[in-house]
Amino acid sequence: MAEKNLNLEDDLETPAAVEPEIVAEEDTTAVLQEKLSQALDEVTKHKEQYLRTLADMENLRKRTQRDKEDLAKYANENILREILPVIDNLERAVEHVEQAGNEDGLFEGVQMTLTQFSQLLDKFGVESVDAVGQPFDPAYHQAMGQLESAEQPVNTVVQQMQKGYQLNKRLLRPAFVMLAKAPIAVETEDIDTTKEADE
Repeated sequence: MAEKNLNLEDDLETPAAVEPEIVAEEDTTAVLQEKLSQALDEVTKHKEQYLRTLADMENLRKRTQRDKEDLAKYANENILREILPVIDNLERAVEHVEQAGNEDGLFEGVQMTLTQFSQLLDKFGVESVDAVGQPFDPAYHQAMGQLESAEQPVNTVVQQMQKGYQLNKRLLRPAFVMLAKAPIAVETEDIDTTKEADE
């Protein structure tokens, strides 16, 4: 019987001896769980940072490509801007000769030169800005003054003093224009009434 009691005591002592190991395993598991959680958070953070950097690189690539296309598209802007006054003078010469009715060989040469310039502008994507008869648009027109006009609505372009141009849909030079304004209406009856009242 003493042996049986001894075995019972061993059985009772055994769970107590195993318990500290279970607690140690639970502590180790908790520590490992915490480390795993921290590692997953760090991975998530690095992944977000990587995706952000990837998106920034893609945006930079697109922006660089767009800048390169714009540079190619508008590279000739300065030289074309310098050519425009020459074209203006040639157009004035042609207009003057047409009004004078004195068309000779020199006139034909100037007209051919003007045609070549127009073709050159078309080749590089330069278009003239329509102005006469159009409503005033400060994005494309520069007002130089106003003219009285009964035929045109107020703030409509009635005269173009200098052509405007745009390069690939971007303004190169605004058109210099004169705008319509309402005519001053002087009624004779009002003038007569004021004269009579004064007398």
